[in-house]
Amino acid sequence: MESGPPSPARVRPGGPAPLLLQTVHEHRTGLGGISVLKARGTVDAANARRFSEALADHVADADRAGEHPLLDLSEVYLACAGALRSLDGAAGPLARAGRALPVVQPRPHVREALAALPGIRAHASLACALDALGGPDAPGGLDTPAGPDSVRSPAAQDAPAAGEPADGPG
Repeated sequence: MESGPPSPARVRPGGPAPLLLQTVHEHRTGLGGISVLKARGTVDAANARRFSEALADHVADADRAGEHPLLDLSEVYLACAGALRSLDGAAGPLARAGRALPVVQPRPHVREALAALPGIRAHASLACALDALGGPDAPGGLDTPAGPDSVRSPAAQDAPAAGEPADGPG
């Protein structure tokens, strides 16, 4: 996904950072159970399949438990196209059900690609993602295409917001 040599911030003497996955379960008043898969490290060709399987299992387990699945990418570098395909594959069942997987803090090089994937909604922070899950009355709730801090594609940024006339606010 990156052209040229890797940035100095990503260069490690032993190679890319290993992929670490952790699931955190919480209960939020008014929202119910949430299940956050926190990923850390680099998703590359060597571990993209493992990441995809872990994410698909996370989404399925959260659904079985009646929880809202979330994915925290704040400490992840997606180093290959396989990493994006893994996100798309795991979010597919949610997209077919008319839902979206909230993805927290994807790196800038991934945001546009995520905006094109059905079933994935990128958010600037965990708090924004939780607000969006809060329902129709919450800012950026379920009936809103994207919350105020959601990441939108450049084409969508030029389009009027939900409920706004095409010629602008009136």
